[in-house]
Amino acid sequence: MLVTPADNPYEEPRSGRLTAWGNALLAGLVPPDDAAAAVLGDDESHRVTGLPGDGPGELHGLTWALGRLRVLGVKGLRLALPSAGHPLGLTGPAPFNERAMGAGEAVLAVGVPLGLVPEVEVFGPAGDRSATVLWRCTEVEDAPPADVPSLHEAERELVDGLREATLLLTRLDVAGAGPAALRALEAHRRRGHVELLAPGYPPRAVRVLESARQVSALLAIAAGGHGAAVSASEMAARGAVLAPLRRTARRAQVAAYNALVDEREAR
Repeated sequence: MLVTPADNPYEEPRSGRLTAWGNALLAGLVPPDDAAAAVLGDDESHRVTGLPGDGPGELHGLTWALGRLRVLGVKGLRLALPSAGHPLGLTGPAPFNERAMGAGEAVLAVGVPLGLVPEVEVFGPAGDRSATVLWRCTEVEDAPPADVPSLHEAERELVDGLREATLLLTRLDVAGAGPAALRALEAHRRRGHVELLAPGYPPRAVRVLESARQVSALLAIAAGGHGAAVSASEMAARGAVLAPLRRTARRAQVAAYNALVDEREAR
């Protein structure tokens, strides 16, 4: 079963983990094995293919692949979280963008025009699932990423976004979201900041990412909980309200994960 970040808004996107820990490694803040282990998380395996110089079907582990990217001249990594009609963080070309859109995420290298898109395969019974990830690396266009805000802009947008999402849930029948969704949200809140990002990231980026993920979790409940009876027109109106908030949350996540690279380039 293939999955995308939209399947579980409470979990960190794998491209986010690769971006954060890859940046910490490239900045010399963590050893290679620690970075690879953090990217792996609870998955069974991650492999990388398509790096410059690779033969057909050649596969590499994360530690080797991250080292190879550094040798190739990669200075940092940026996150992309695209969705239909919103190529957030992408630069092209069209084939790469299409793959990234299908996955809902991607990582773009800074310093060398390369991009990586994960193919996630989940297996096992409910309650005991794991995943394997294949990162396909291809050349991308050397262009500014689409619609990525600064960390300051993202934080300002989130202030209004979080307020709107909370008010929306107050108006809806939140209890109708069901106990599973509410338990997931509570678990997300209890995790706090300690598991976010990687060494070297500024506290402001951690704060912005936590707020963005909270907005995403609240929106997942608002979209999935049908609580009180609503008409088709009311459901359409709900969707119209949620769409811009969802975009705000994704833009903020991208800004937070990219903050380590952005700060280094601004010096």
